[in-house]
Amino acid sequence: MVSTVKHRYSLDEYRAIEEKAEGRSEYQDGEIVPILGETLKHSRIGGNILTNLTSVLRDTQFEPINSDLRLWIPEYRRGVYPDVMVFAGEPQLNEERLDEVLNPILIVEVLSPSTADYDRQHKFRMYRSIPSFTEYLLVEQDEPFVERYSKQTQGWLLSDFNGLDHSIFLESVGVDLPMAEIYRGVVFE
Repeated sequence: MVSTVKHRYSLDEYRAIEEKAEGRSEYQDGEIVPILGETLKHSRIGGNILTNLTSVLRDTQFEPINSDLRLWIPEYRRGVYPDVMVFAGEPQLNEERLDEVLNPILIVEVLSPSTADYDRQHKFRMYRSIPSFTEYLLVEQDEPFVERYSKQTQGWLLSDFNGLDHSIFLESVGVDLPMAEIYRGVVFE
């Protein structure tokens, strides 16, 4: 029987590889995990959310950022790429790196069949270790359905929104996000 040994990468090795890589990968405490390509629906939904938030948050203290920026989660030694993050004020850089941030208040993940469980469970648990984090949106891409978690004194409150006629009030930034805008241009089968 042949055994294989996985190579564990240091954080510096990962960062050096990621800077030169054609695709993106997440860092999971020594392991490098490639991120699969997105579908048109996934990209359109993420783009719609970013565009809408950028427009309604213009001239406020809040700044939405797309999935090109890595979120570093120190407690779990993880580097991940949420679909959309929103910051209150200036994003806090990790170790003065221009490609890693620490302090989103709102995180949005557009769900894919291969990552939905990971986004709902493991990623959400990791995100909750971020002191600034107060709101989480999980957005389905095959139907107009969004789960919204908001941090409360007693824990996290789940609200869900089904159908294009609803609007989601985002407590963290004080604006409404219409479901029709999230799913603009998306064709459901």
